[in-house]
Amino acid sequence: MSEVSPRHVLCVLSSELGLPEMERIAAGFGGFVLDREYSEEEPDPRMPDAFEASLAAASFDEADWAAVESHDTVGYLLSAPMMRELAADTSRRLLAATAALLGSGASAVKNESSGITHGRDRWLALADLAAGAENEDLADALVSAWVKRPIYDGQVLYSCGMHLLGAPEVEIEAEREDLTDDDLPDLVMHLDALAIYLLTDPRAEEIEDGAGFRMTEDAPRWVLRTGTCDRYDEDDLFFNPYGYVRLTRTG
Repeated sequence: MSEVSPRHVLCVLSSELGLPEMERIAAGFGGFVLDREYSEEEPDPRMPDAFEASLAAASFDEADWAAVESHDTVGYLLSAPMMRELAADTSRRLLAATAALLGSGASAVKNESSGITHGRDRWLALADLAAGAENEDLADALVSAWVKRPIYDGQVLYSCGMHLLGAPEVEIEAEREDLTDDDLPDLVMHLDALAIYLLTDPRAEEIEDGAGFRMTEDAPRWVLRTGTCDRYDEDDLFFNPYGYVRLTRTG
């Protein structure tokens, strides 16, 4: 296993909140600091395209797009490199910090370490869900907040961001003809079920290549395959040192 330790890099846009205030708010949630090299109190014309590439269409409304277009400050907040056993808690605290930033004048937020963004209302709803959640409910909120999915490479649907929760990425074999409006939601449901299993079930720590996986006792059986991360270089923020777990079809 790679010795790389993942970290969050959070991009925060604002037209009201200055960099010192961003840093003060984030610091209140423990361990988050402002990247002074790349943060700027001036607009960045690349931001609309960057947010669009981060799945903004899934939850952005007109007000969210207007906020991106009208920003005049770009802050980058960093977590410390995360030990595996501390990653989920760090991600929970950063989600709470994200809600606090939005509540204090930040206008848009995206995560550079997984390439995902949400609209303001979606961020606040996820933070609210995570605040009082435990076990599977907390895992579901954190996966929804920080893990970009599904991404398709022509052979598998896969995630990006599970490294921020201390777990391997999740993948599922899929032919292009499987990506219909009828079949895609079921494939994504399998991805999410596997992700939550990896985060909450103690047996996940001992997954062996070739083990079976079912959504329910009478559901079709899938075979788990494990491997190392070869999509990204080790110095890429997307790199997952814990590799991946892939659902493959039997037979």
